[in-house]
Amino acid sequence: MNALAQVPPEFLHALGTLRKAQCRSELRLAEIPAPARLAPFAVALGAEVMAPGPGSGTAPVHGPAAMALAAASGTEEDDDTELATGRFILLHDPEGSAVWDGEFRIVTYIRAQLEPEMGNDEMLGTVAWTWLVEALENHQAAYRAAGGTATRVLSESFGTLSDRPGSIDIELRASWTPASSDVTAHLEAWSDMVCTFAGLPPLPDGVSALPRRRRN
Repeated sequence: MNALAQVPPEFLHALGTLRKAQCRSELRLAEIPAPARLAPFAVALGAEVMAPGPGSGTAPVHGPAAMALAAASGTEEDDDTELATGRFILLHDPEGSAVWDGEFRIVTYIRAQLEPEMGNDEMLGTVAWTWLVEALENHQAAYRAAGGTATRVLSESFGTLSDRPGSIDIELRASWTPASSDVTAHLEAWSDMVCTFAGLPPLPDGVSALPRRRRN
């Protein structure tokens, strides 16, 4: 019996729906190793949003999520600047989980560097969570049992590195249970979320963009 024959049909269906997702072209998406201990079956995608540097003559060519599930290779421009990075993990346990309230669970992580004035905003965590909820609602991605944490990370340099300016990052760790094995809308919503963290328009009504930032 080959390995594919041992994969539950529900999980194979979920993988097929990931391939149908149409993610924003600014997102560089690739399959990464999935965690082995969180569930019997899992798939993980890594993403980053880059701002092309002066030496970049072309825009990123990464698009639909189908590219993330195929073997991919390439080089990155040395002058490109990372605006945001994230991980999207789909877990599946055929036996179900009381904690998940279902057989599937989506786990995500997004990180972006902020301008100092934005990073000191006491409402930043609430805003980050709102971006997640609104992205899921805008894509009509039905879900339940959502939870997460938003963290501000302050970095300061000392000694021989004291000339480096301080930086503030926002990190969002979240998980939720999709209402079905069709997770197309969930990946598309997450794609929009990563771009929102990167400060890219368009955004839902009433939500402000993060200031554009560059890592030093």
